Amino acid sequence: MNKDFYDVLGIERSATQDDVKKAYRRLARQYHPDLNPGNKGASETFKEVNEAYQVLSDPEKRSTYDRFGYEAFNGRTQARHGGGGMGTDSDPFGDVNGFGDIFDMFFGSGSGSRREAAFGVEKEVEYQRVEGCQVCQGWGGKKKTACPHCRGTGEVRHTQTSIFGSIVTARPCTYCQGRGSIPEDTCPECHGSGRIKKERTLKIRIPAGVDNGYRLRVSGEGEVGENGGPGGDLYVSINVKPHKILERKGKNLYYEVEVGYAQIVLGDEIEIPTLQGTEKIRIPAGTESDSLLKLKGKGLIDPGTGTRGDQIIKLKLHVPHHLGPEQRKIMEQLFEIERLEKTKTGGSKKQSGIFDRLKGAFSNPEG
Repeated sequence: MNKDFYDVLGIERSATQDDVKKAYRRLARQYHPDLNPGNKGASETFKEVNEAYQVLSDPEKRSTYDRFGYEAFNGRTQARHGGGGMGTDSDPFGDVNGFGDIFDMFFGSGSGSRREAAFGVEKEVEYQRVEGCQVCQGWGGKKKTACPHCRGTGEVRHTQTSIFGSIVTARPCTYCQGRGSIPEDTCPECHGSGRIKKERTLKIRIPAGVDNGYRLRVSGEGEVGENGGPGGDLYVSINVKPHKILERKGKNLYYEVEVGYAQIVLGDEIEIPTLQGTEKIRIPAGTESDSLLKLKGKGLIDPGTGTRGDQIIKLKLHVPHHLGPEQRKIMEQLFEIERLEKTKTGGSKKQSGIFDRLKGAFSNPEG
């Protein structure tokens, strides 16, 4: 079945990447399975939204889609972010090769056993590093003999005579690199270098609360030094993917939720998704649109200080496009109340008693 990814996200073909992201966040909040338990229709819509976003958020894939349409992807776009939870990647870290490895991790909540950057995770990683050759023990050959230049001492002495007497200086032998011995043959494994590149598997701990660009230092797990010297350090660079629903700013998380007119006038209690599950929060009566509420301690841990941030909830007034007969009747009553109040106060913005009248209108729509 052909799909129009632009229609799925509700955007124009000329939409910018920022427009794509905003549309995706809005729809993800609306149809996420964690917020619609048991709603199969919402789950299917969420899959389609994910599929569309995976293509339109990637400039190269989007260009291919614009030219060849949905069939160019043959329905393969769901493989990376499927239906359940926050994603179904079999390996959230991707391929790891060499130094400066990039780990892709969500920082938010998810389904299944997946551990994420918000809580820290222990992960086995594979990378390549230069190690001492085990066949020749780093000598470059199976057999060794005393260096003829330093006679096995590993250093060369120089005597300089001056009016003050003789001065003896000692320097490492450059011929044997200070070892005192040289190989008689060439090691077939390392070809005489004494070092070889090998695949290595290492289990490391990613601390909770890491942010994009965080560099993790693993002491002694880098490449071995010259002439059997101690190993260097391994540095792991971490790239954190944006959350599907929550927006991160430092250790604080932000969530925007649409509320109805009656909810902000009368007050209400609503459920909000957090990293630890859903939390109830009270909207005080008379709250204005774009107000910010706070769930203290529901943000991310700062890996440097160990302190936890907050989750900030922004209330956005939902304006319905279509009203039923009863809703329209109530709105007309409110309109009349506001008109009368303005007439009494001469159009003043401070309309005495209007809040109580609004509450009365909602509580008793027939009055």
